[in-house]
Amino acid sequence: MASIADREQTGTITVLLVEDDAPTRGRLYDALSTSPEFEVTAAATLSEARQYLASATPRILLTDLQLPDGHGVELIREIRASSPATDIMVISILGDEESVISAIVAGATGYLLKDAFPTDVAATVRELANGHSPISASIARFIVRRTQVQTDAERRPVLNTAKLTAREIDILWGIAKGFSYADIADSLGLSRHTVPGHIKSIYRKLEVNTRGEAVFEAVQQGLIRL
Repeated sequence: MASIADREQTGTITVLLVEDDAPTRGRLYDALSTSPEFEVTAAATLSEARQYLASATPRILLTDLQLPDGHGVELIREIRASSPATDIMVISILGDEESVISAIVAGATGYLLKDAFPTDVAATVRELANGHSPISASIARFIVRRTQVQTDAERRPVLNTAKLTAREIDILWGIAKGFSYADIADSLGLSRHTVPGHIKSIYRKLEVNTRGEAVFEAVQQGLIRL
């Protein structure tokens, strides 16, 4: 398996591009492959990406999040664990804001929206390889707002008398925002089959029977802020 160090000695930046939408994948591939410093491999699914990673380690991972056979956050976690030197950029839509946080927590160092992707793709990827963190302005604003909300919440007393776990509180936040079980599972990198079990546990601990009651109790205990 060729190491990142070996590639860097030759001046080559290896890129694994994971995108299921063929036109988008082709556009990004062409934008990078025309520059001689990039060696690009394209994959349309998690399975294809994992096949590549079994025998090679890319310098850069560019990945979408919503893939046909799973969530891109899974891939981010895997490559972050196996190759800390790999820089990771998410290219996606903002649709599910929690996916932004999940991807960054998992190890993404850049986050760009498909509809706002810079014209000079090669320059942006080069910026990532040079240690910077390219990020779309709207994503940055969301992170700032989210951080401010968390900071405000920290000033309030958090009771958590029901002894909810951190995962259950994350799920509660999704419930409060009106996300479906599938949305909650995808945003947190969980199996869709496990979310109902978590929600039953939340209801039992809070001694409630509906979403509305659960959200009300969570707000009263300072667990979440709407």
